[in-house]
Amino acid sequence: MSARSIEIKSNEQIRLMRRAGLAVAEALNVMGSAVRPGISTAELDVMARSVLADHNATSSFLNYGAEWGYPPYPATVCISVNEAVVHGIPDSRRLAAGDIVSIDFGAIVAGWHGDAARTFCVGEVRAAAASLVEQTRQAMWAGIAAAARAARVGDIGHAIEQHAKRAPRRFGVVREYTGHGIGTSMHQPPDVPNHGRPRRGARLSKGMCLAIEPIFTLGSPMAVTLDDDWTVVTQDGSWAAHWENTVALAEDGPWVLTEPDGGRAELAARGVRVSKLAD
Repeated sequence: MSARSIEIKSNEQIRLMRRAGLAVAEALNVMGSAVRPGISTAELDVMARSVLADHNATSSFLNYGAEWGYPPYPATVCISVNEAVVHGIPDSRRLAAGDIVSIDFGAIVAGWHGDAARTFCVGEVRAAAASLVEQTRQAMWAGIAAAARAARVGDIGHAIEQHAKRAPRRFGVVREYTGHGIGTSMHQPPDVPNHGRPRRGARLSKGMCLAIEPIFTLGSPMAVTLDDDWTVVTQDGSWAAHWENTVALAEDGPWVLTEPDGGRAELAARGVRVSKLAD
């Protein structure tokens, strides 16, 4: 396989990826259930490490970048609060009531990766922030549903972008950071942008696995990286939300590998049937 070729998985390999996906789903559930005013982001990282140990898994994120000469990422989870878009580093910061917190987590089981993100509200949040979180979540599912029917990557990005345009208020759609192929490494071709034109981009085929991950903001979609070389924040200080799932495109439909139910409930509501591999 060349460095830029798209990795096609067999059904058995997709089932192996499901093991990593379930570890990710459990960790996100554990951390999400613990989100409350006063908890530190470092404490959430400790919880993620415990789940990895329970699943005999390793982190997709810890030391990421070192092999390419970048500063190695120092934690097992990315935790981005309020104006942080992605790649926030867990530390002693304590969450406060009214915050929103995006938690991005990846796990490796038997050499296969799973990757997903959720944005949680810390107690009661203002209406605009709650809408941002929910509409980003809905956009992710719009992209996943589109992937089930799509011919090319652009169809997925188009569905996400159109959802943002139809939302009750205007959101910024972050273009600099995209979804991606995933499998024996966390980031693989093709890139899966959160915008696009139908019937453009890489052709989709059965056996592909994609991480679909819209990022919306309450203001400008422009982002900058802080001096820690990792944390990305909005340029204008507006808040951001991030949702992501790993999705397998099986012969008979999609299988959301990082959802406990395989994506059945959300996709059924959108007229999409999940692959029988999920049975």
